[in-house]
Amino acid sequence: MNSPNKVPVTILTGFLGSGKTTLLNRILSEEHGKRIAVIENEYGEVGIDQALVINADEEIFEMSNGCICCTVRGDLIRVLGNLMKRRDKFDYILLETTGLADPGPVAQTFFMDDEIASEFSLDGIVTLVDAHHIHQQLGRSQESTEQIAFADVILLNKTDLVKAEELDALEARLREMNRLARVHRCERANVAIPTVLNLEAFNLDQVLVDHPTFLEPEYPFEWTGVFALGPGRYELRLDDGPDPTMSLVMVERLDPTEEALQQGAEWCVRRYAEPALQISPGNLIPMDQHVELQLQISGQKSFAIEIEKQTSLALFAQHTAEEFNIRVCASNNAEAEPHSSNGSTADMKISAGELPILERTWVAQHEHDDEVGSVAIEMGGDVNPNKLNAWLGRLLREKGVDIFRMKGFISIAGESQRFVFQGVHMLFDGQPERPWGDDPRHNQLVFIGRNLDGDTMKREFEACLN
Repeated sequence: MNSPNKVPVTILTGFLGSGKTTLLNRILSEEHGKRIAVIENEYGEVGIDQALVINADEEIFEMSNGCICCTVRGDLIRVLGNLMKRRDKFDYILLETTGLADPGPVAQTFFMDDEIASEFSLDGIVTLVDAHHIHQQLGRSQESTEQIAFADVILLNKTDLVKAEELDALEARLREMNRLARVHRCERANVAIPTVLNLEAFNLDQVLVDHPTFLEPEYPFEWTGVFALGPGRYELRLDDGPDPTMSLVMVERLDPTEEALQQGAEWCVRRYAEPALQISPGNLIPMDQHVELQLQISGQKSFAIEIEKQTSLALFAQHTAEEFNIRVCASNNAEAEPHSSNGSTADMKISAGELPILERTWVAQHEHDDEVGSVAIEMGGDVNPNKLNAWLGRLLREKGVDIFRMKGFISIAGESQRFVFQGVHMLFDGQPERPWGDDPRHNQLVFIGRNLDGDTMKREFEACLN
């Protein structure tokens, strides 16, 4: 049962195009007596959902750092903390995740962070399922399977697009995947509000029975190296690796014990949610900040580290040491003591050369399909409708299977209202919306799919402008 002193939170999830925004609009437009704060998360270069959510009195907070399930857990904690400063403005939170998110790590946040757990209670996870496309998605996406597995409520949406016998077979398959969830059939996400709010449905004990690793955290970094360093100047050296950049947080005074490393990792999750400071080779790496090392030049890259007093230095790196041959090297005026594998200090001093390390590899279990990406198109001007129809028709014929989701708004020549569209695979739906008024006319489109050629798509769309 939800504590009366905590704010209930419903996680709204579902694969791309399942109808999350439609359901969100429905909840915000109905009379239910709740003051709802909405947290949205976008996957892609441009956040667009807020432009598609109807005007409402509810507060809307958008996170646009990418995947909510791993790299922005700290961002979610920050947003929730800021919300509590306005506690008198709302009494319920809807958290809409990106369609590519595994809801498990999102739910973890409400149990693993003490501050969040004291202020919020997870009311339930609602998963929307696109009845027309879910068979194809289940065959190609682990995330859609996880979304169904973690659901307390499954909304089997777009039932009007599927024959009755196919619908029965699909519902049976969903119940096989999650026998505890309540399943509701609907069209255009038209369900009663009590179906999705005030569920008091999330049972942590039951989740741990079904998913024993639920409270094992996932991190946006893969490797930690701990060095015992004396005062002086050092170099962090890297060779060529798989990426042209690498995120890093460097923390002083962190003992190489399991407990300390775990606490340091949780602290670094929040640092990774902050904008990264770009550091070029030869420059100093600041302590306790999220930095992005620029590794574009070929060959060995070196970055400076300055230590004022004897310390234990930990590097929380986006990639493993082996991928870039990461090492810390002492200069002649620096002294260092390497940690032995049991956490104690070895009986040796080093004045130059590469320093031994105590390594800790953080297993990043959550990985998106590398072929899945997003293309964002933002351009001013008016669109010629005939050219647009021809381009979209050809695009959907050729790439429709690989386009999981598309949505946005378009300025059509001669029309006073902006045209809002959404689509899944080869299905496309759009309609005129509010008048442009004094707003500058422009176009904003987002496509999410597999092996999309963003440069070509932007060039072809630009050819549709008058």
